[in-house]
Amino acid sequence: MPIPIPVLKRQARALSRAEGIPLHAALDRIAQDHGHADWPRLTARAIPALAARIQPHLPRGSLGLIAARPGHGKTSVALSLAQRTAKAGRRAAVFSLDYGAAELRTRLDHFGSRASIETDTSDDICADYVIDRLGPDPTFAVIDYLQLLDQRRDQPPLADQVAALHAYVRKTGATLLLISQIDRRFDGSAGLPGQTDLRLPNPVDLSLIDRAVYLHDGTLRIDAA
Repeated sequence: MPIPIPVLKRQARALSRAEGIPLHAALDRIAQDHGHADWPRLTARAIPALAARIQPHLPRGSLGLIAARPGHGKTSVALSLAQRTAKAGRRAAVFSLDYGAAELRTRLDHFGSRASIETDTSDDICADYVIDRLGPDPTFAVIDYLQLLDQRRDQPPLADQVAALHAYVRKTGATLLLISQIDRRFDGSAGLPGQTDLRLPNPVDLSLIDRAVYLHDGTLRIDAA
Protein backbone atom coordinates (compact mmCIF):
# COMPACT_ATOMS: atom_id res chain seq x y z
CA MET A 1 0.00 0.00 0.00
CA PRO A 2 1.41 3.46 -0.90
CA ILE A 3 2.51 5.62 2.01
CA PRO A 4 0.00 8.48 2.55
CA ILE A 5 1.07 11.88 1.24
CA PRO A 6 0.87 13.61 4.67
CA VAL A 7 3.23 10.99 6.12
CA LEU A 8 5.72 11.64 3.32
CA LYS A 9 5.39 15.39 3.94
CA ARG A 10 6.32 14.89 7.58
CA GLN A 11 9.33 12.84 6.50
CA ALA A 12 10.36 15.65 4.16
CA ARG A 13 10.05 18.29 6.89
CA ALA A 14 12.21 16.17 9.18
CA LEU A 15 14.77 15.72 6.40
CA SER A 16 14.75 19.47 5.70
CA ARG A 17 15.48 20.25 9.35
CA ALA A 18 18.07 17.50 9.75
CA GLU A 19 20.11 18.42 6.67
CA GLY A 20 19.38 22.13 6.45
CA ILE A 21 18.00 21.93 2.93
CA PRO A 22 14.96 23.72 1.49
CA LEU A 23 11.65 21.92 1.96
CA HIS A 24 11.05 21.65 -1.79
CA ALA A 25 14.39 19.87 -2.18
CA ALA A 26 13.51 17.51 0.67
CA LEU A 27 10.13 16.78 -0.90
CA ASP A 28 11.78 15.94 -4.21
CA ARG A 29 14.27 13.65 -2.50
CA ILE A 30 11.48 11.79 -0.69
CA ALA A 31 9.65 11.43 -4.00
CA GLN A 32 12.78 10.06 -5.67
CA ASP A 33 13.20 7.55 -2.83
CA HIS A 34 9.74 6.25 -3.79
CA GLY A 35 10.41 5.99 -7.51
CA HIS A 36 9.19 9.38 -8.77
CA ALA A 37 11.15 12.10 -10.54
CA ASP A 38 9.98 14.84 -8.19
CA TRP A 39 7.28 15.73 -5.66
CA PRO A 40 4.66 17.04 -8.13
CA ARG A 41 4.83 13.76 -10.07
CA LEU A 42 4.37 11.76 -6.88
CA THR A 43 1.27 13.70 -5.81
CA ALA A 44 -0.09 13.70 -9.37
CA ARG A 45 -0.42 9.91 -9.07
CA ALA A 46 -1.57 9.60 -5.46
CA ILE A 47 -4.30 12.25 -5.36
CA PRO A 48 -6.35 11.01 -8.36
CA ALA A 49 -6.74 7.63 -6.67
CA LEU A 50 -8.57 9.32 -3.79
CA ALA A 51 -10.63 11.36 -6.25
CA ALA A 52 -11.67 8.21 -8.08
CA ARG A 53 -13.03 6.75 -4.84
CA ILE A 54 -15.00 9.89 -4.04
CA GLN A 55 -16.47 10.73 -7.44
CA PRO A 56 -19.30 8.11 -7.44
CA HIS A 57 -20.57 9.62 -4.18
CA LEU A 58 -21.11 13.06 -5.72
CA PRO A 59 -24.02 12.57 -8.14
CA ARG A 60 -25.73 15.30 -10.08
CA GLY A 61 -28.03 17.46 -8.01
CA SER A 62 -25.93 17.15 -4.85
CA LEU A 63 -24.12 19.55 -2.55
CA GLY A 64 -20.91 18.03 -1.24
CA LEU A 65 -18.22 19.03 1.23
CA ILE A 66 -14.60 17.94 1.54
CA ALA A 67 -12.82 18.75 4.79
CA ALA A 68 -9.38 18.22 6.31
CA ARG A 69 -6.66 20.00 8.23
CA PRO A 70 -4.10 21.90 6.14
CA GLY A 71 -1.73 19.68 4.19
CA HIS A 72 -3.98 16.63 4.05
CA GLY A 73 -5.01 16.98 0.42
CA LYS A 74 -8.53 18.41 0.44
CA THR A 75 -7.82 21.06 -2.20
CA SER A 76 -5.75 18.73 -4.36
CA VAL A 77 -8.46 16.07 -4.31
CA ALA A 78 -11.14 18.63 -5.15
CA LEU A 79 -9.12 19.92 -8.12
CA SER A 80 -8.51 16.36 -9.27
CA LEU A 81 -12.26 15.75 -9.18
CA ALA A 82 -12.74 18.80 -11.40
CA GLN A 83 -10.13 17.43 -13.81
CA ARG A 84 -11.82 14.04 -13.96
CA THR A 85 -15.17 15.67 -14.65
CA ALA A 86 -13.82 17.87 -17.43
CA LYS A 87 -12.01 14.99 -19.09
CA ALA A 88 -15.30 13.06 -19.12
CA GLY A 89 -16.84 15.87 -21.18
CA ARG A 90 -18.88 17.60 -18.47
CA ARG A 91 -18.54 21.30 -17.72
CA ALA A 92 -16.32 21.90 -14.68
CA ALA A 93 -15.43 25.06 -12.79
CA VAL A 94 -13.34 26.09 -9.78
CA PHE A 95 -14.11 29.21 -7.73
CA SER A 96 -11.36 30.14 -5.28
CA LEU A 97 -11.17 32.84 -2.64
CA ASP A 98 -7.90 31.33 -1.40
CA TYR A 99 -5.66 31.27 -4.51
CA GLY A 100 -4.78 33.80 -7.15
CA ALA A 101 -5.40 32.97 -10.80
CA ALA A 102 -1.81 31.95 -11.63
CA GLU A 103 -1.38 29.78 -8.53
CA LEU A 104 -4.69 28.03 -9.14
CA ARG A 105 -3.76 27.19 -12.73
CA THR A 106 -0.37 25.90 -11.56
CA ARG A 107 -2.05 23.60 -9.07
CA LEU A 108 -4.35 22.28 -11.78
CA ASP A 109 -1.32 21.62 -13.98
CA HIS A 110 -0.03 19.13 -11.39
CA PHE A 111 -2.73 16.73 -12.54
CA GLY A 112 -1.81 16.90 -16.22
CA SER A 113 -4.02 18.56 -18.80
CA ARG A 114 -6.14 21.42 -17.57
CA ALA A 115 -8.86 20.13 -19.90
CA SER A 116 -11.48 22.88 -20.16
CA ILE A 117 -11.86 23.78 -16.49
CA GLU A 118 -13.18 27.28 -15.88
CA THR A 119 -11.44 29.15 -13.06
CA ASP A 120 -12.55 32.23 -11.15
CA THR A 121 -10.64 33.94 -8.34
CA SER A 122 -12.76 37.07 -7.94
CA ASP A 123 -13.04 38.66 -4.49
CA ASP A 124 -16.80 38.82 -5.12
CA ILE A 125 -17.29 35.05 -4.97
CA CYS A 126 -20.34 34.11 -2.92
CA ALA A 127 -23.33 31.82 -3.48
CA ASP A 128 -25.19 34.32 -5.67
CA TYR A 129 -22.02 35.02 -7.68
CA VAL A 130 -21.42 31.30 -8.31
CA ILE A 131 -25.06 30.68 -9.25
CA ASP A 132 -25.03 33.60 -11.66
CA ARG A 133 -21.79 32.49 -13.33
CA LEU A 134 -22.82 28.87 -13.71
CA GLY A 135 -26.35 29.49 -14.93
CA PRO A 136 -28.76 26.58 -15.46
CA ASP A 137 -26.18 24.05 -16.72
CA PRO A 138 -25.66 20.82 -14.72
CA THR A 139 -22.06 21.80 -13.95
CA PHE A 140 -19.54 20.30 -11.53
CA ALA A 141 -18.02 23.14 -9.52
CA VAL A 142 -15.60 23.45 -6.61
CA ILE A 143 -15.86 26.36 -4.17
CA ASP A 144 -12.65 27.10 -2.26
CA TYR A 145 -13.54 27.45 0.48
CA LEU A 146 -16.61 27.42 2.77
CA GLN A 147 -15.33 29.64 5.58
CA LEU A 148 -14.15 32.39 3.19
CA LEU A 149 -17.72 32.77 1.91
CA ASP A 150 -18.40 34.22 5.35
CA GLN A 151 -15.76 36.95 5.36
CA ARG A 152 -17.63 39.93 3.84
CA ARG A 153 -20.40 41.67 5.71
CA ASP A 154 -21.95 42.98 2.49
CA GLN A 155 -22.81 39.40 1.47
CA PRO A 156 -25.55 37.14 2.89
CA PRO A 157 -24.87 35.10 6.04
CA LEU A 158 -23.12 31.79 5.42
CA ALA A 159 -26.24 29.81 6.36
CA ASP A 160 -28.25 31.63 3.66
CA GLN A 161 -25.52 31.03 1.09
CA VAL A 162 -25.40 27.29 1.79
CA ALA A 163 -29.20 27.14 1.55
CA ALA A 164 -29.08 28.97 -1.80
CA LEU A 165 -26.44 26.56 -3.15
CA HIS A 166 -28.51 23.58 -1.99
CA ALA A 167 -31.61 24.91 -3.77
CA TYR A 168 -29.54 25.59 -6.89
CA VAL A 169 -28.19 22.05 -7.26
CA ARG A 170 -31.65 20.60 -6.71
CA LYS A 171 -33.08 22.83 -9.44
CA THR A 172 -30.33 22.43 -12.05
CA GLY A 173 -28.78 19.01 -11.44
CA ALA A 174 -25.40 20.64 -10.84
CA THR A 175 -22.85 19.19 -8.41
CA LEU A 176 -21.15 21.62 -6.05
CA LEU A 177 -18.25 20.68 -3.78
CA LEU A 178 -17.38 22.98 -0.87
CA ILE A 179 -13.85 22.78 0.49
CA SER A 180 -13.88 23.22 4.26
CA GLN A 181 -11.44 23.76 7.08
CA ILE A 182 -11.29 21.57 10.18
CA ASP A 183 -11.02 23.14 13.62
CA ARG A 184 -7.46 23.54 14.87
CA ARG A 185 -8.33 21.55 18.00
CA PHE A 186 -8.55 18.37 15.93
CA ASP A 187 -5.25 16.50 16.25
CA GLY A 188 -6.01 13.17 14.60
CA SER A 189 -5.59 11.14 17.79
CA ALA A 190 -9.18 9.89 17.53
CA GLY A 191 -8.96 9.02 13.83
CA LEU A 192 -10.68 10.91 11.05
CA PRO A 193 -12.41 14.26 11.63
CA GLY A 194 -16.18 14.53 11.45
CA GLN A 195 -19.02 17.00 11.41
CA THR A 196 -18.32 18.27 14.93
CA ASP A 197 -14.75 19.13 13.88
CA LEU A 198 -15.74 21.53 11.11
CA ARG A 199 -14.66 25.11 11.72
CA LEU A 200 -17.90 27.09 11.58
CA PRO A 201 -17.66 30.59 13.08
CA ASN A 202 -21.37 31.05 12.29
CA PRO A 203 -24.17 28.43 12.29
CA VAL A 204 -24.89 26.43 9.11
CA ASP A 205 -27.60 23.83 8.54
CA LEU A 206 -25.36 20.87 7.78
CA SER A 207 -28.38 18.73 6.83
CA LEU A 208 -28.21 20.59 3.50
CA ILE A 209 -24.90 18.82 2.75
CA ASP A 210 -25.65 15.62 0.83
CA ARG A 211 -22.19 14.07 1.11
CA ALA A 212 -19.29 15.01 3.39
CA VAL A 213 -15.79 13.69 2.74
CA TYR A 214 -13.26 13.78 5.58
CA LEU A 215 -9.54 13.27 4.94
CA HIS A 216 -6.63 12.66 7.27
CA ASP A 217 -3.22 11.06 6.64
CA GLY A 218 -4.23 9.60 3.31
CA THR A 219 -7.42 7.93 4.56
CA LEU A 220 -10.98 9.11 4.00
CA ARG A 221 -14.54 8.66 5.15
CA ILE A 222 -17.67 9.62 3.20
CA ASP A 223 -20.74 10.52 5.25
CA ALA A 224 -24.22 10.79 3.78
CA ALA A 225 -26.70 13.36 5.03
